[in-house]
Amino acid sequence: MKTVTATLLLLTLSVLAGCASHVSPELRPYTAEETRELAMEALNRRGLSFDEYHAKKAELLGQPQKTFGFDKQGEMNAERAVQLHGRPS
Repeated sequence: MKTVTATLLLLTLSVLAGCASHVSPELRPYTAEETRELAMEALNRRGLSFDEYHAKKAELLGQPQKTFGFDKQGEMNAERAVQLHGRPS
């Protein structure tokens, strides 16, 4: 009977000790790369227009903003240096 009581007492103490020592995950600040990645994921989830999306993306990546738009012929111009038979693209 003494061994059963000792075993139960030891088990109870180990359970209480496990509950008392609260182990939390390591709290560390995000690196610059992780912060940028989280910002890009948040940007992708937002419902922005094409122009707003590329403006925010260039701002996040620290790149100069590229201009996207339509040229006078109604074709998409993404600043490609392509010559089409004497006319500028």
